[in-house]
Amino acid sequence: MRLEELKNRWRLEPGAEYRCDRNLNLYKIPDQPDLVTQAAAGYPLKITAIEPTGIRIVLVADDYPGWLRLTDLEAITPAAAPYQPPTVTRQDIEQAIPGAIAFTQAAMAVPNQYLWGGTVAPNYDCSGLMQAAFASVGVPLPRDSYQQEAFTNTIDQAELLPGDLIFFGTPERTTHVALHLGQGRYIHSSGKDQGRNGIGIDSIVDLSDPVSQTYYQQYRCSGRIMGGYKPQQAV
Repeated sequence: MRLEELKNRWRLEPGAEYRCDRNLNLYKIPDQPDLVTQAAAGYPLKITAIEPTGIRIVLVADDYPGWLRLTDLEAITPAAAPYQPPTVTRQDIEQAIPGAIAFTQAAMAVPNQYLWGGTVAPNYDCSGLMQAAFASVGVPLPRDSYQQEAFTNTIDQAELLPGDLIFFGTPERTTHVALHLGQGRYIHSSGKDQGRNGIGIDSIVDLSDPVSQTYYQQYRCSGRIMGGYKPQQAV
């Protein structure tokens, strides 16, 4: 089907807002298999460009760009109304933290593996698990671990409370994020190279496990979520 026919059939319009009718994979390049992120059913997106090889979009709730394949066009429909980010206070977050923790533990309880770009069950990457867990309790977060670090208020390791985020990486940049459970224990989705190839629990206090040791050596900082992410929605 030609591009103009696709535009007409699916009512495609750059700048228009749509919603996902099912979980969708989004790609770095439209005709390559490299996943960049995923969009859960109901997630809002905006078309920024229409090309013969794919549709360039931005996820409205977190400003994250990607490519939608032409074969997935049947899974989006025009949004009934523009996305309105929720207003979330620190008090709201404190009340939501037990639910976010419960989400990660339920995700760990089913078979899963680490998936770069994964934000929907059962397979997540590290920041995708954090984003999905807090989204499940009405707290939107930005997408990537380094963005989540910048979004939180930095706290000392000694100040960690359940629900705070722990960041790992290099001196230059965060590359991994975990959710603090209390008493130095944290839950995260980690890869095969130095993690568990899926969701597991480790510690920044008890370093008897090799995975805990590995990540402790890459500890950067900790952060506290103070509000919900407000998207720029720039096209």
